[in-house]
Amino acid sequence: MTRTVLITGSSSGIGRATAKLFHEQGWNVIATMRSPERETELTALDNVLVTRLDVQDSASITSAVDAGLERFGRIDVLLNNAGYGAYGLLEAIPMDKARRQFDVNVMGLLETTKAVLPHLRANGSGTVINISSIGGKVTFPLGTLYHGTKFAVEGLSEALHYELAAIGVDVKIVEPGIVNTDFAGRSFDFTNDESLAEYQKFVHAFLTAQEQLTVAGDEPDVVAETVYRAATDGTDQLRYPAGPYATELIATRAAAADATFIGGIKTQFGI
Repeated sequence: MTRTVLITGSSSGIGRATAKLFHEQGWNVIATMRSPERETELTALDNVLVTRLDVQDSASITSAVDAGLERFGRIDVLLNNAGYGAYGLLEAIPMDKARRQFDVNVMGLLETTKAVLPHLRANGSGTVINISSIGGKVTFPLGTLYHGTKFAVEGLSEALHYELAAIGVDVKIVEPGIVNTDFAGRSFDFTNDESLAEYQKFVHAFLTAQEQLTVAGDEPDVVAETVYRAATDGTDQLRYPAGPYATELIATRAAAADATFIGGIKTQFGI
């Protein structure tokens, strides 16, 4: 029986690369995105359903799951990939932006999972894969909101894996590092307020260091391959660092005391 994966945030980056890889491996793919009318490449592929899903729109979540089930009859894997990063001074960030960060990265993930769970429970099998980040294991300056959401994804996923094991469903966490996507563009939302003078030396030091930071990013295909391994390896492994940078950084953080690691971050960013 051909297996089916539902992927959120399939319009670009990791989501698009994963949709293409699963399709190449013979899976049915429900590729969801906020603006499916703009998609041309994925819609041309056999056994790929491109449909609308906005994780902030409950009706669109239900409709996408229903459309996928109507087209393919089942869902075997859910990949919660949709997300973005809100960075900046907490004092300057409007609360509606803070809520949106958690609505997209956490609440949308939970609601999409809840929409798929009744079907997985009825099947007695399946896998939920949540895209976290190295930002769910380590933090960088001015990332209060983003890191808060990714730490939440780590915690909720680990807790959820206990209860879903009772119904035969696996939970997996994929942790990408620096990925060559548009995350620094349309998916990166930075907030500052120059009138908050006391913070500006810190903010400018961070931005200068960030511009000079040279870390070779992984291509989205590297993360897609990790997602595919998580979906198909048949193990009870929970966490999957994606790429050499993520693997090394997470290991370094686990081995270092807080003062040592955080001191290194401060030095790196000149703060």
